[in-house]
Amino acid sequence: MKKAFVTKEQAERIASQFPTPFHLYDEQGIRANAEAVKKAFSWNPGFREYFAVKATPNPVILDILGQYDFGTDCSSLTELMLSKAAGILGDRIMFSSNDTPAEEYTYANELGAIINLDDITHIDFCEKACGGRLPETMSCRFNPGGVFQMSNGIMDNPGDAKYGMTEAQLFDAFRILKEKGVKNFGIHAFLASNTVTNEYYPQLAGQLFELAVRLQKETGAKIRFINLSGGVGIPYRPDQEPNDIAAIGEGVHQAYDAILTAAGMGDVAIYTEMGRYMMGPYGALITRVIHEKHIYKEYIGVDACAVNLMRPAMYGAYHHITVLGKEDAPLDHVYDVTGSLCENNDKFAIDRELPRIEMGDLLFIHDTGAHGFSMGYNYNGKLRSAEILLQSDGTPRMIRRAETPADYFSTLDILGLDLEK
Repeated sequence: MKKAFVTKEQAERIASQFPTPFHLYDEQGIRANAEAVKKAFSWNPGFREYFAVKATPNPVILDILGQYDFGTDCSSLTELMLSKAAGILGDRIMFSSNDTPAEEYTYANELGAIINLDDITHIDFCEKACGGRLPETMSCRFNPGGVFQMSNGIMDNPGDAKYGMTEAQLFDAFRILKEKGVKNFGIHAFLASNTVTNEYYPQLAGQLFELAVRLQKETGAKIRFINLSGGVGIPYRPDQEPNDIAAIGEGVHQAYDAILTAAGMGDVAIYTEMGRYMMGPYGALITRVIHEKHIYKEYIGVDACAVNLMRPAMYGAYHHITVLGKEDAPLDHVYDVTGSLCENNDKFAIDRELPRIEMGDLLFIHDTGAHGFSMGYNYNGKLRSAEILLQSDGTPRMIRRAETPADYFSTLDILGLDLEK
């Protein structure tokens, strides 16, 4: 059973100050998780988590994680700007993008970020964008092609993904970069998304460690770090067993000693880029019930919609729902929980067994801390919600205000329209 990190009474107090809907983040949970990740990889002196900014692009969250010496994984100009705003600069930024505009390479280089190239054709392009000289440290993204399998079956299909270089291209890229003066090299790969298994990182690590040994031997390039990227998932469903980050870290450690240390490469740093695992369970969408409808099905209408959390509408993704104050009530009603968009897929739950819901109830929609607020949009003229941090002392802090109609209309100010009428 999933448990909300606030009670009904706490949520009502917060809602009296900040109207629903809003995304709520649990600072205490975020900090405890950051400590656990650091401990799991403490065997590697160079370890660093580069939090994927796209998951939760808020400088207050970046600052909290930065207090644990975590960096940021950025993929756009504005994410780089957010990292800078949070005081995260230099090699604490990993710039991993694709189809990259020149000005983004230029800005990443100015910040001293580690640039992770997505394609071999980007080498000359990046060099020109960086003023004719590449940084001394660079990384390349690897795509092995085919499908990625583990003991429990096929996890993903890298061969269908637009990201990364083939193995042959990777070897050529390292040789070219070395000739152009790059001194320190990294390898990056992302082969599967949201894996809820302790096998993924150790298996990926083993493949990349063996690749690193061959790359260093055959090209003479000094491998300084291996970036396992993201893919470590969270249990969205209550019957799923969560990942054990300590077991994952130890699995990577065993592969490291067996492959890298044995090859005389025991100084290679391990990097990760976990967005979902770092933040997913420590965020929730708080929304109030405002309507009920009884036709061919039973519907509950809330004041949030897919613009506040689009994963269920976009992917059919499951997000658990707790009716605050009714945690122990029997699940004896079946509802579709809906928003107000003019789209029939605007549903947070379909045929979900829940307690009897009454008007005014607060719903706690779980696991929105990553890819929740950040995927918001303005369809139907809907406005994005506030983000609230439940601080470690139990007090709420608004870390992003809710949008207003003035925000929505601000890009139309060139037309000279009076939109207040």
